Amino acid sequence: MVEKDDTTQRKLVHFVTQQTRFALINNILQHPDQLPSMYELEELNPSVSDATVYKHIQKLIDAGIVTEVALDDDHRRQGYPWKFYGLTDEGREFLAEHNLLAAEETLQQIYDTISDKPEKMVKYENAPRPDGV
Repeated sequence: MVEKDDTTQRKLVHFVTQQTRFALINNILQHPDQLPSMYELEELNPSVSDATVYKHIQKLIDAGIVTEVALDDDHRRQGYPWKFYGLTDEGREFLAEHNLLAAEETLQQIYDTISDKPEKMVKYENAPRPDGV
């Protein structure tokens, strides 16, 4: 990761910890594969519009915190997602440096207790994911 001055670091911490963006980062961390689809992110944030979820994911991608990964054409299956969102190595490193990953294990445990997931979400959760991300 490129060395950033303190002001830039503070701005990025503020950017990442904005409520919706931080919720999305936590959703990625709590996902069993840490690669949720857009639908899963939307379902986990029912009080936020789908357009807002998408907009904030794009901002996190632009900032280098999140990456979009896609299944190869030959692994895509009709009716299943093929684009997923995960932390970049640099994003994970940045979050760790600023103690923003401390609750990762707890988030995963909380996610495991969600019992009222819609059928489509369970289906998407179990969809094939790209390897090596």
